[in-house]
Amino acid sequence: MSKTKKQVEEITAMEDDFAKWYTDIVRKAQLMDYSSVKGCMIIEPYGYAIWENMVSILDKKFKELGHENVSMPMFIPESLLQKEKDHIEGFAPEVAWVTHGGNEKLQERLCVRPTSETLFCEHYAKVVHSWRDLPKLYNQWCNVVRWEKTTRPFLRSSEFQWQEGHTIHETAEEAKNETMQMLDVYHNFFEKYLAIPAIKGQKTESEKFAGAESTYTIEALMHDGKALQSATSHYFGNHFAKAFNIEFQNRDNKPQNPYQTSWGCTTRMIGAVIMVHGDNRGLVLPPAIAPVQVMIIPIAMQKEGVLEKAKELEGRLRKICRVKTDISDKSPGWKFSEHEMRGVPLRIEIGPKDIEKNQCVVVRRDNLEKTFVDLNDIEVAIPELLEKLRKGIYKKALERRNQMTYEAHNFEEFENIAKSKPGFIKAMWCGDENCEKKSKEITAFTSRCIRDNEEKIDTKCAFCGKEAKHLVYWAKAY
Repeated sequence: MSKTKKQVEEITAMEDDFAKWYTDIVRKAQLMDYSSVKGCMIIEPYGYAIWENMVSILDKKFKELGHENVSMPMFIPESLLQKEKDHIEGFAPEVAWVTHGGNEKLQERLCVRPTSETLFCEHYAKVVHSWRDLPKLYNQWCNVVRWEKTTRPFLRSSEFQWQEGHTIHETAEEAKNETMQMLDVYHNFFEKYLAIPAIKGQKTESEKFAGAESTYTIEALMHDGKALQSATSHYFGNHFAKAFNIEFQNRDNKPQNPYQTSWGCTTRMIGAVIMVHGDNRGLVLPPAIAPVQVMIIPIAMQKEGVLEKAKELEGRLRKICRVKTDISDKSPGWKFSEHEMRGVPLRIEIGPKDIEKNQCVVVRRDNLEKTFVDLNDIEVAIPELLEKLRKGIYKKALERRNQMTYEAHNFEEFENIAKSKPGFIKAMWCGDENCEKKSKEITAFTSRCIRDNEEKIDTKCAFCGKEAKHLVYWAKAY
């Protein structure tokens, strides 16, 4: 058995065991390692480089819209957390508490932040006095802790990295516009940069963020037919402002509570990329976030001129993409397999015969399609091939999602689909929480998002037969 074949076979086929396939990839592609703290992971350099590329793109977009980065403490006094009742009740089961400082018991417990609404509110109460102080458009990149019972690398861990935007506005209209604007930023990021088709919509009352007036989400469908809540944007109204006594003098010189938003995404986006684009050879990375976009593999590099030509090529390409040359002593076949497993978008093969013809072979990771490229045209060909790959994996993911999206007009249809066909189910809903519970208890399908901008498929609720209010997407979810 060849080393190349053996390395690929070490990844469990997704058709045999999707969970094991996922774990094999995150470990063998060296994205993460397990730590001595249950539910906490070590993000290894390759995994962190993917996250850094995501951060770089999003951070630039946030700043272009006027947001500024700040840093809040990681500890929240219990009394501060208690100020917003719905908020603390929503997070209570997941909160980790600090009770001692050194050997001394603290007079007041400190919560290790699960999210930072209360910290931002405390700060806003001190710095917002007049309508001239508004808006405040803040964001922070940090880690948070939520004591999860069941964990899985990147998808759900007790500690994870994320960004959380927190903005405060003079009017409800401004805050609502901000909420929707940031939802669109996330949606664009998924579709354009991650090449993941995503559905955006509003969460139901029972699924919204604790303390929010309304929550909006983008939902992506994974290869196994489960949904992944991929980013959220929340409109708070002035609930938090009232609870934390945030007031400002409005334009009529009267006291007024401002309006707030919060929005965030996490390292679970790495999990989304794996489960949407990955295959049985390993990762398939969208070019925008790939740590290495092009890997050059010299063929017979011991022969005169091969290594020099490969390095010359690397120098030319470094101006237009993230590129490396693999000069290790492994066989070419092993290198092909290794870089395919790690999801490198393009591979360039160049050997003595290629040099004679002034060409190289470029191989796409997604479909292993080979293209012979004249070396004089390489600076033009590589960006074109990277874009073709991005479009190709997006199209493939969209086609899969469309094939795995079904309609149900009554509960019998809904239940039959849920039992036999993983994916999204589009079904009308009357708005009654009991119908949501019925779906969850009987089928394990939960409401993912309300899609009022999409054409309704019926006039009656699929669960109770009463008049329907909303078209909703339902699915089993991570």
